[in-house]
Amino acid sequence: MVQNMLIQGVVGDPTVYLNGEFGPLSEAKISVLDRGFIFGDGIYEVVPVYHRKPFRMAQHLARLERSLAKIKIAQPHTLEQWQKLVQDLIDRSPETTCMVYLQITRGVAKRDHAYPVPAVTPTVFGMVAPMARPSAAVREKGVSVVSIPDERWLHCDIKSVSLLGNVLAKQAAVDAGVDEVIQFRDGNLTEAASCNIWVVKGGKLLAPLKNNLVLEGIRYGLLEELCKEVGIPFELRTITRAEVESADELMLSSATREILPIVQLDGKPVANGLPGIIYRRLSTAYDARIAALA
Repeated sequence: MVQNMLIQGVVGDPTVYLNGEFGPLSEAKISVLDRGFIFGDGIYEVVPVYHRKPFRMAQHLARLERSLAKIKIAQPHTLEQWQKLVQDLIDRSPETTCMVYLQITRGVAKRDHAYPVPAVTPTVFGMVAPMARPSAAVREKGVSVVSIPDERWLHCDIKSVSLLGNVLAKQAAVDAGVDEVIQFRDGNLTEAASCNIWVVKGGKLLAPLKNNLVLEGIRYGLLEELCKEVGIPFELRTITRAEVESADELMLSSATREILPIVQLDGKPVANGLPGIIYRRLSTAYDARIAALA
């Protein structure tokens, strides 16, 4: 029976939102002809929540709007409606630290590659999932990565639910027994499977340009702000593989992993193999931003 459905990794039967209604996850249903299911024709967004308050929600909702516009899905909600939906999901959850997941697909239509004409009503889904902040041990120890070629499509700036390339990249990390991958396209740094990558050279924080080859993580703006606060030079530019391999420090960032030091690349230590001073300064400033929500 649907009510007894078990989903691997999901504890209990949390309340979710689907097309205007809240209800238990076990009873949420979509059509098998939903274009998100058939084609991966949709976008998503993840908003981290600390102390039951969304963190940088305005920036996350702005990216959601950009992604919808890039694949020409009509905006199903106003900004105020999105804000209310996020808060309603938080209010229905027992979690204090968590993430709100939002997904919008083009909707249900006959299977045909072209957009349906006239346009159909988008499918809107939202849920809350527990989120554990990186432990003190992980922060002190750091994470390990391997490098792989970036074989994804050329619209990585869209936060699309079509994530098979990212899934394969993440599995490459799992198969190698490490935490993440660093991807390179034509000899230049792009990003990880589900994180942005940061390089420290000569005391300056570097990241790849914001273009179609990289998903602009919300931490792009946040880390630039934090660099200004603590006096760290910041630059977006093309970064070569050689610069990554000779970096003074490497870091990764994402909504759920915050910012973490990378201490090993392809089995070799990054610099001295320990979290660096730039990471520690940024991590302290990041923590202060979260503490300010309490």
